[in-house]
Amino acid sequence: MKVVIIMGSKGDLEHSQKIASVIKKFGVDCIMRIASAHKVPLKALEIIKEYAKNETVFITVAGRSNALSGFVDANTAFPVIACPPYSDKFGGNDLYSTLRMPSGVCPMLVLEPEEAGLAALKIIGLTNQSLHKKIEEYQKTNRDKLEQDDKSLK
Repeated sequence: MKVVIIMGSKGDLEHSQKIASVIKKFGVDCIMRIASAHKVPLKALEIIKEYAKNETVFITVAGRSNALSGFVDANTAFPVIACPPYSDKFGGNDLYSTLRMPSGVCPMLVLEPEEAGLAALKIIGLTNQSLHKKIEEYQKTNRDKLEQDDKSLK
């Protein structure tokens, strides 16, 4: 399986690179593409069709009026994780375009880029035992660090 990150514009690149770095750290293929559901919907559809031939987890990164996440989800049977970049400009209200979807359209929402990458990895880990083990080790390392931090305060 692989992860395909589709950005609404190149302005989403920095946010997407944070997602990709987590995915690559675990040794999973990650592809980044740009296609706006508003401005170039046919190109977005071509990208979806290109990568939906094989098992894929899509992550969409689009802010403001996020049509991309719903568009991708409506055109694939594979999982879609929406990870829109936060904007102070609208006080977070632009997230509503990601939360409210029509019937039968269900992208999952993860706000932090690193966690969106981890969510995609967990989905892939359902059928990839080696990756599942790596995720368990990663979580154990995080728990152990918290224990050590707590002991250092005593």
